[in-house]
Amino acid sequence: MDKILIRNLRIFAYHGVMEEEKAQGQYFIFDIDAFVDISAPCENDRVDDTVNYALMVENIKKTFTSQKDDLIERAAQRVAQELFASFGKISELRILLKKPDAPIDADFDWVGVEIHRKREDFFNE
Repeated sequence: MDKILIRNLRIFAYHGVMEEEKAQGQYFIFDIDAFVDISAPCENDRVDDTVNYALMVENIKKTFTSQKDDLIERAAQRVAQELFASFGKISELRILLKKPDAPIDADFDWVGVEIHRKREDFFNE
């Protein structure tokens, strides 16, 4: 299956269980695989026949920053649902959401969640 990839998308937002996370905010990092049949745009070179990744990025930023979630699990789910609703050509998504500055007293690169969702998880078409 073909994929459109977004890597290391950094977004500042206010998610977390701790009150200081919601007050001060922090950066989160997305890696996204959007499963899309890109055979038509490979032949005809038309952006209308694919998913515009610039529009995807704007959608992700808007959705991710639109509210404050306690859990990044919920934030990732909201992003997935909105991407499916906005881009009908996406059949599956893999979203890795990293939280490099989680308030944990330990030496680590990041903590995070990864979800894999299919369009039919949200819409019965």
